[in-house]
Amino acid sequence: MISTSSITLKYGERVLFKDVNLKFSPGNCYGLIGANGSGKSTFLKILSGEIEPTEGVVTITPGERMAVLKQNHFEFDEYSVMHTVIMGHKKLYDVMMEKDAIYAKENFTEEDGIRASALESDFADMNGWEAEPEAATLLAGLGIPEEMHEMKMKDLAGGDKVRVLLAQALFGNPDILLLDEPTNHLDLESINWLEDFLSHFSNTVIVVSHDRHFLNTVCTHIADIDFSQIKLYAGNYDFWYMASQLAAKQRKDEKKKREDKIAELKEFIQRFASNASKSKQATSRKKIIDKLSLEEMPATSRKFPYVSFKPERECGRNILDIKGISKTIDGVQVLKDFSLQVQNGDKIAFVGPNHMAKTVLFQIISGEMEPDSGSYEWGITISHAYYPKDNSKFFEDKISLVDWLSQYTTSDDESYIRGFLGRMLFTGDEALKMVNVLSGGEKVRCMLSKMMLSGANTLIFDEPTNHLDLESIQSLNTGLTDFTGVILMNTHDHQFADTVANRIIEFCPDFKIIDKRMGFDEYLLSDDVKALRDSMYNNEHQRLSI
Repeated sequence: MISTSSITLKYGERVLFKDVNLKFSPGNCYGLIGANGSGKSTFLKILSGEIEPTEGVVTITPGERMAVLKQNHFEFDEYSVMHTVIMGHKKLYDVMMEKDAIYAKENFTEEDGIRASALESDFADMNGWEAEPEAATLLAGLGIPEEMHEMKMKDLAGGDKVRVLLAQALFGNPDILLLDEPTNHLDLESINWLEDFLSHFSNTVIVVSHDRHFLNTVCTHIADIDFSQIKLYAGNYDFWYMASQLAAKQRKDEKKKREDKIAELKEFIQRFASNASKSKQATSRKKIIDKLSLEEMPATSRKFPYVSFKPERECGRNILDIKGISKTIDGVQVLKDFSLQVQNGDKIAFVGPNHMAKTVLFQIISGEMEPDSGSYEWGITISHAYYPKDNSKFFEDKISLVDWLSQYTTSDDESYIRGFLGRMLFTGDEALKMVNVLSGGEKVRCMLSKMMLSGANTLIFDEPTNHLDLESIQSLNTGLTDFTGVILMNTHDHQFADTVANRIIEFCPDFKIIDKRMGFDEYLLSDDVKALRDSMYNNEHQRLSI
């Protein structure tokens, strides 16, 4: 068990949280949520001992081992994948390495034999003989094939490094597991595997995630950072959301009742203050008013941007016709004879293991890249707006947010631009920030503002939820659900895909395609789709990624 006693963290005058007294018990998974900047990752670092709180202490049951998902992706570059995973249990790894070093000696002494015997005993007690099979199982579940197990970490792609570090954190059945955004860079099958792993994990888990489906699946409790406090709720994310909405409504109702009571008493005082027979009652009611003096409702750190896409004109019958597009990049064929007819009302989620195919397709139809062969044609009524996976080129200039957004509107009214930025949470002087220093989440909100101003009736999104907090994801989710035009999207957010899409297109091996008009969850559960996928994947183990 891990607990906190009177934990407070301050940065100058700013208080992230104060007097936090919590107990995290075995058998439970706690989802740590809060607005960006509220201190989620910082709280995990306090629990792990990486940073010290301003006040208070963290207590861990003696003898329990804590594992933390590492954020430094270069820390283990000189180690093999297999060794990196086993290093998740440092004591076991140290015993293994010392034991192997002794056996590698040319001159094996009696003293070496005694030491090796002791190490063998320790190794067996820690279930060391199962270390490599366990590590291999974890790596397989997270999509790292056996041929990569002896590769050095420095030779892996960034996404694969994240998977190995996650396997490292899960290795050896830790008593306390701290995970900061564990689903980043994972495909759907890996996320499903992790959900199943954590659902059966018998020890303590504390996880930070912006994936609502993941939080709903694995969490038994929600630890909510808000109002400079951390409060525990039993249940998953959806239960917390309903409970928090009810609490907010109760606060508002209570405030309204007090305001109404004060207004009634003030009216009585005003009417009868000069009436001698009523003066005592008026004085009495004035004292009641003093006791009812309104306290300001605590300001929540949560802010929801206003995301709404309003097309300037309706889509006609012809939306997009793609005929036989092929594209090879750096000697690798990404698209081969791909054809698609997009129809009015379509909200398409593109899924499948070929991540590059989705991005390249979007770049081609948005005009950023030419196909090697084939063609595409937009309908004459169609105007499209594109959200690229990499938006860095839009923020290279050292100009203010107001000047940046002004490039994408015909209005020269600065108050209009500022008002629009305000709805996207850039209020006051924040609208004058230089765009080249914006955070990832701020850049996403800028790109969404640009798309909203376009008035486009067809929207193309390549992983739009990256860098967004839960509140912004919810706002974008609502905005796209309400959008009356056409949507083409690639997203790794399960709930986002299921609530927005009405058509699923999967890129399968050998450039085969599955195209079904249904929601994402229905697609995953459909026996017809499963049979079709089995035939296209030739019954080999392949990974479905949204």
